[in-house]
Amino acid sequence: MMHRLLASVLFCLSSAVPAFAAEKVTIALNWVPEPEFGGIYQAQIDKTYQKNGLDVTIKPGGVGAPTWQRVASGQVEFAVSAADDVIIAQSNGGDVVAIFAIYQNSPQGIMVHADRGLKELADVFKSGTLAIEVGKPYSLFLEQKYGMGGIKRVPYTGGIANFLADKNFAQQCYIFSEPILARRQGADPRTFLIADSGYDPYGVIITRRKLLNEKPNLVLAMVKSLEAGWTQYLLDPRAANEVMQKLNPNMDPETFALGAAAQAPLIQTENGEKRAMGSMRRERWETLIQQLKSLDLIDSPPTAEACYVDLIGK
Repeated sequence: MMHRLLASVLFCLSSAVPAFAAEKVTIALNWVPEPEFGGIYQAQIDKTYQKNGLDVTIKPGGVGAPTWQRVASGQVEFAVSAADDVIIAQSNGGDVVAIFAIYQNSPQGIMVHADRGLKELADVFKSGTLAIEVGKPYSLFLEQKYGMGGIKRVPYTGGIANFLADKNFAQQCYIFSEPILARRQGADPRTFLIADSGYDPYGVIITRRKLLNEKPNLVLAMVKSLEAGWTQYLLDPRAANEVMQKLNPNMDPETFALGAAAQAPLIQTENGEKRAMGSMRRERWETLIQQLKSLDLIDSPPTAEACYVDLIGK
């Protein structure tokens, strides 16, 4: 009788204690929903954020989305960015730190017509027209390494219409987007990764160092959620692709599937060597810092340790 009474009391007490509310946070994307964000949406679909105590709002971006600025100012807790942006932000006093690498190797490339017979990235800068964003770190690095005297350089304005119309036209691209669109419209593109030049910033998730110091468990919960989300997305991207395609109907389901397959080798593999999901190396950050310094893009180089934190496996 006493055991039953005690059990009844304990049940009533446990029922009366409210469950802890998940902490509301926002993660800002730097573009519209596409395969490059697959693991972020996968973690939401699988309720992984919720299991880790997070109530996550995903905010799509667009052209020139100021993601690191939004993090540094405290408008959002997390955002998608690039390692070179983190370094530039740090050198300007911005409170941003990378906590997770989506891409081990950058998916940014230069797309050319295969029938031009170009063999390597250096060949792109010998003839023809190249559409590229002038003044961006990767553009400045390519100019420093290869020179631009042999080509006609024009501003990159988006789309692939000029590429389709001109066999001597090359343009910047992401491997999961423009080359796939061009191929589906009858072209035969070949893509050279900008990473092959030696300029290879991680694609990263960032937060504020202040938030990391004040709420380390919250940041760790986000990292663990991203690890799980990207692991599952690589195994089967269909569910997340379906969700993203509804949010971005301008990209059809087949392109989503092809994009997910195209980017997969860059997410967990660094130059052929498999890496832990989301991991980063200090040497890579140090190299990138020196590259940005040589391009005169930073006056006061931050340390690698200031730019990223390794929470994988914690």
